[in-house]
Amino acid sequence: MRRVALVTGASAGIGEAFARVFASHGFDLVLTARREDRLRALAEELARQHGVVAHVYRADLAEPAAPARLSEHLAAQGIAVDALVNNAGYGVPGSLVSVPWERHASFLQLMLVGVTELTYRLLPGMVERRWGRIVNVASLAGLVPAPAGHTLYAATKSYLIKFSEALSCEVGHAGVHVTAVCPGFTFSEFHDVSGTREMMRRLPSWMWMDAGTVARRGFDAVMEGRPVYVPGRVNGAIALLARHLPPRLVYALSRRVARQYRRV
Repeated sequence: MRRVALVTGASAGIGEAFARVFASHGFDLVLTARREDRLRALAEELARQHGVVAHVYRADLAEPAAPARLSEHLAAQGIAVDALVNNAGYGVPGSLVSVPWERHASFLQLMLVGVTELTYRLLPGMVERRWGRIVNVASLAGLVPAPAGHTLYAATKSYLIKFSEALSCEVGHAGVHVTAVCPGFTFSEFHDVSGTREMMRRLPSWMWMDAGTVARRGFDAVMEGRPVYVPGRVNGAIALLARHLPPRLVYALSRRVARQYRRV
């Protein structure tokens, strides 16, 4: 029997790329996102290419009841999830008080509460079967100083990193690996959704990675049991400098670079 990987936010970008990587390694899939048409097209493609079974479940994980409904659906279908990729997410540009609280609440539900709850609900089965893989798609933003306009995004990504580190220690003995994958700037629809595409065009090409590379390296990292993984030499160097340069200098550099791509 093949193992099953659940990928959230699988309709595009890094989520779609992770679905492709897991399918190429023989995992059956559960693909979830809001855009069901894209999920079904991807499921059919991966089934043809790799001979896997790809289930589709439309869900908006920004809804408080969504993680429970998804877990109940999986149980009703007899689907045991062996690998979970918590990828669904987006950015909210602008300063904290310039955005209606309802939008922030939905953002936090998706990026923080929903990730934690879905992990909480699926983790016991992995521990019982003595095998599991959990990828939390965090960000380089969670490892460097957060500039203006990054108020909640960077904070949630920092949470995912610490959450992954602690959870990795808790369940590693049970054969469950947990990894926070921390990409930097990645080619995807993320910046179109957040309305920052034009600003992102100002950044040099060497700062960018493609989603497929991020997913392949992230897959390898979780299989190896690395609690935190930063893909790409440039991103790794940035994370290293943020840890070791004087804090005042790091903050100054962060503010200067952020002016090119953050809208406040």
